[in-house]
Amino acid sequence: MKKALVGLAVVATLVALGLPVLRAARTPPPDGPAAAPAVELAATDLATARTQPLVRTLEVSGGLEALDTAMLKARIAAEVREVVAREGDTVRAGQVLVRLDDTEAAWRLRQAEDQVAVADAQRAIAERTLANNRELVAQGFISRNALQTAESNLAAADGTLRAARAAAELARKSVRDAVVTAPLAGQVSQRFVQPGERVGIDARLLEIVDLRRLELAAPLAPADAAQVRPGMRATLSVEGLGSPVRGRVARLNPSTEEGTRAVQVYLTVDPAPSLRRGLFARGTIELARRDARVVPVSAVRVDQGRPYVLTAEDGLIVSHLVTPGERGEAEFGGSREAAVEIADGLPEGAIVLRGTVGALRAGTPVKLP
Repeated sequence: MKKALVGLAVVATLVALGLPVLRAARTPPPDGPAAAPAVELAATDLATARTQPLVRTLEVSGGLEALDTAMLKARIAAEVREVVAREGDTVRAGQVLVRLDDTEAAWRLRQAEDQVAVADAQRAIAERTLANNRELVAQGFISRNALQTAESNLAAADGTLRAARAAAELARKSVRDAVVTAPLAGQVSQRFVQPGERVGIDARLLEIVDLRRLELAAPLAPADAAQVRPGMRATLSVEGLGSPVRGRVARLNPSTEEGTRAVQVYLTVDPAPSLRRGLFARGTIELARRDARVVPVSAVRVDQGRPYVLTAEDGLIVSHLVTPGERGEAEFGGSREAAVEIADGLPEGAIVLRGTVGALRAGTPVKLP
C-alpha cells in the first residue's frame, strides 16, 4: 500500500513539474522475414542446353586481297596525252585508258620501213647478180669464186632484209604501245599520272582491281596449319560489314615465312557489294563438326571448386555441377557463338543463365521473360 502511494506521488510530482511520462508501446511482432524480390531476366540472358552440331574451329585473321589485279605501265618513253579513267571507275577488258604521244614512235616506224625498202632493193640486186653469174659460170666467162661471192652477197642481203623487217615490227609495236588498254575488267584503284607528264619506260600509269574474286591470306602456326585442308568452310567478319561472309580454304603455302615460321593459308571469299581490297577480316575455319549437348561458354562458371551452371527451374535458380568437354561454336538464338560441350550434370532442354546476369545464388527467385 505504501509503495503504491509512493508511486502515485512520484507521477504527480512529474506532472506538476511538466516532465513527460514515458509509456511502453508494444509493437506487434512481424509475421516472418520479408520475401526476396524476383530477379527479372531478359531473353538475352538465357540460353537452352540442347544437343546440336558443335563445330570445332580455328581462328584466322588477315587482310583481303584481290586475286586478279593489273598494274598498267608505260612501254615507251613519251608524254601522256590523255587519261580517260579515275579512281573508282569501272572499266572493261580492252578499253582504252591512256594515250601517249606517238610522234617519236611514228617517225621511228617510218625510218624502219624505209630501211626495209632499202634492204629489199639490195636483196633484189644480189639476187639478179647471182643469176647472171650462174649463166656466166656455165659459159665459162667467170670463175666459180665469183659465183660463190654472189651467193654470199645474196645471203647477206637476205639477213639484212630480215633484220630491217624485225626493226620495223618493233617500231610498229612502239606505235601500238602508245595506246594503253585494260587487260582485265574491274575498277581503277590508283591513278599515277596526269596529262602532260612525260613518263619513262615501265612508269606506272593505272592500277586495276577485279573485286569479283577476293581472298584472305592468314598466317597460321605450323601445328594449326597441319589441321587445315583445302575445301574447308570458313565464316568471316569483315570490318564495316554488318553480316558475316562465307569462304573456303583454297590452298596452303608449301613454305613457311622466314623468321616467324608461319604458314600462309589462302581463303576464297564469297563476293559482296561492300567488300574492298585491304579490308581487315577475322573469322574461323571449320575443322570438324559433331553433335553434342552444348551451352554458351559464358554460362559455365568457374568461381568455385568445380565448374557449374545456373539454371532457371520453377521460378528459382538451381546450381548444377557439370563436366565441360570440347569447345567450339554452336547456334544460340539464331547466331553462332562460342560454345562448350556438357558431358554430364545438365538435362536436355535446361534453361541456363549466361554470365551477363552476374553472380546469383541458388534459390534466388527469378522471373523469365
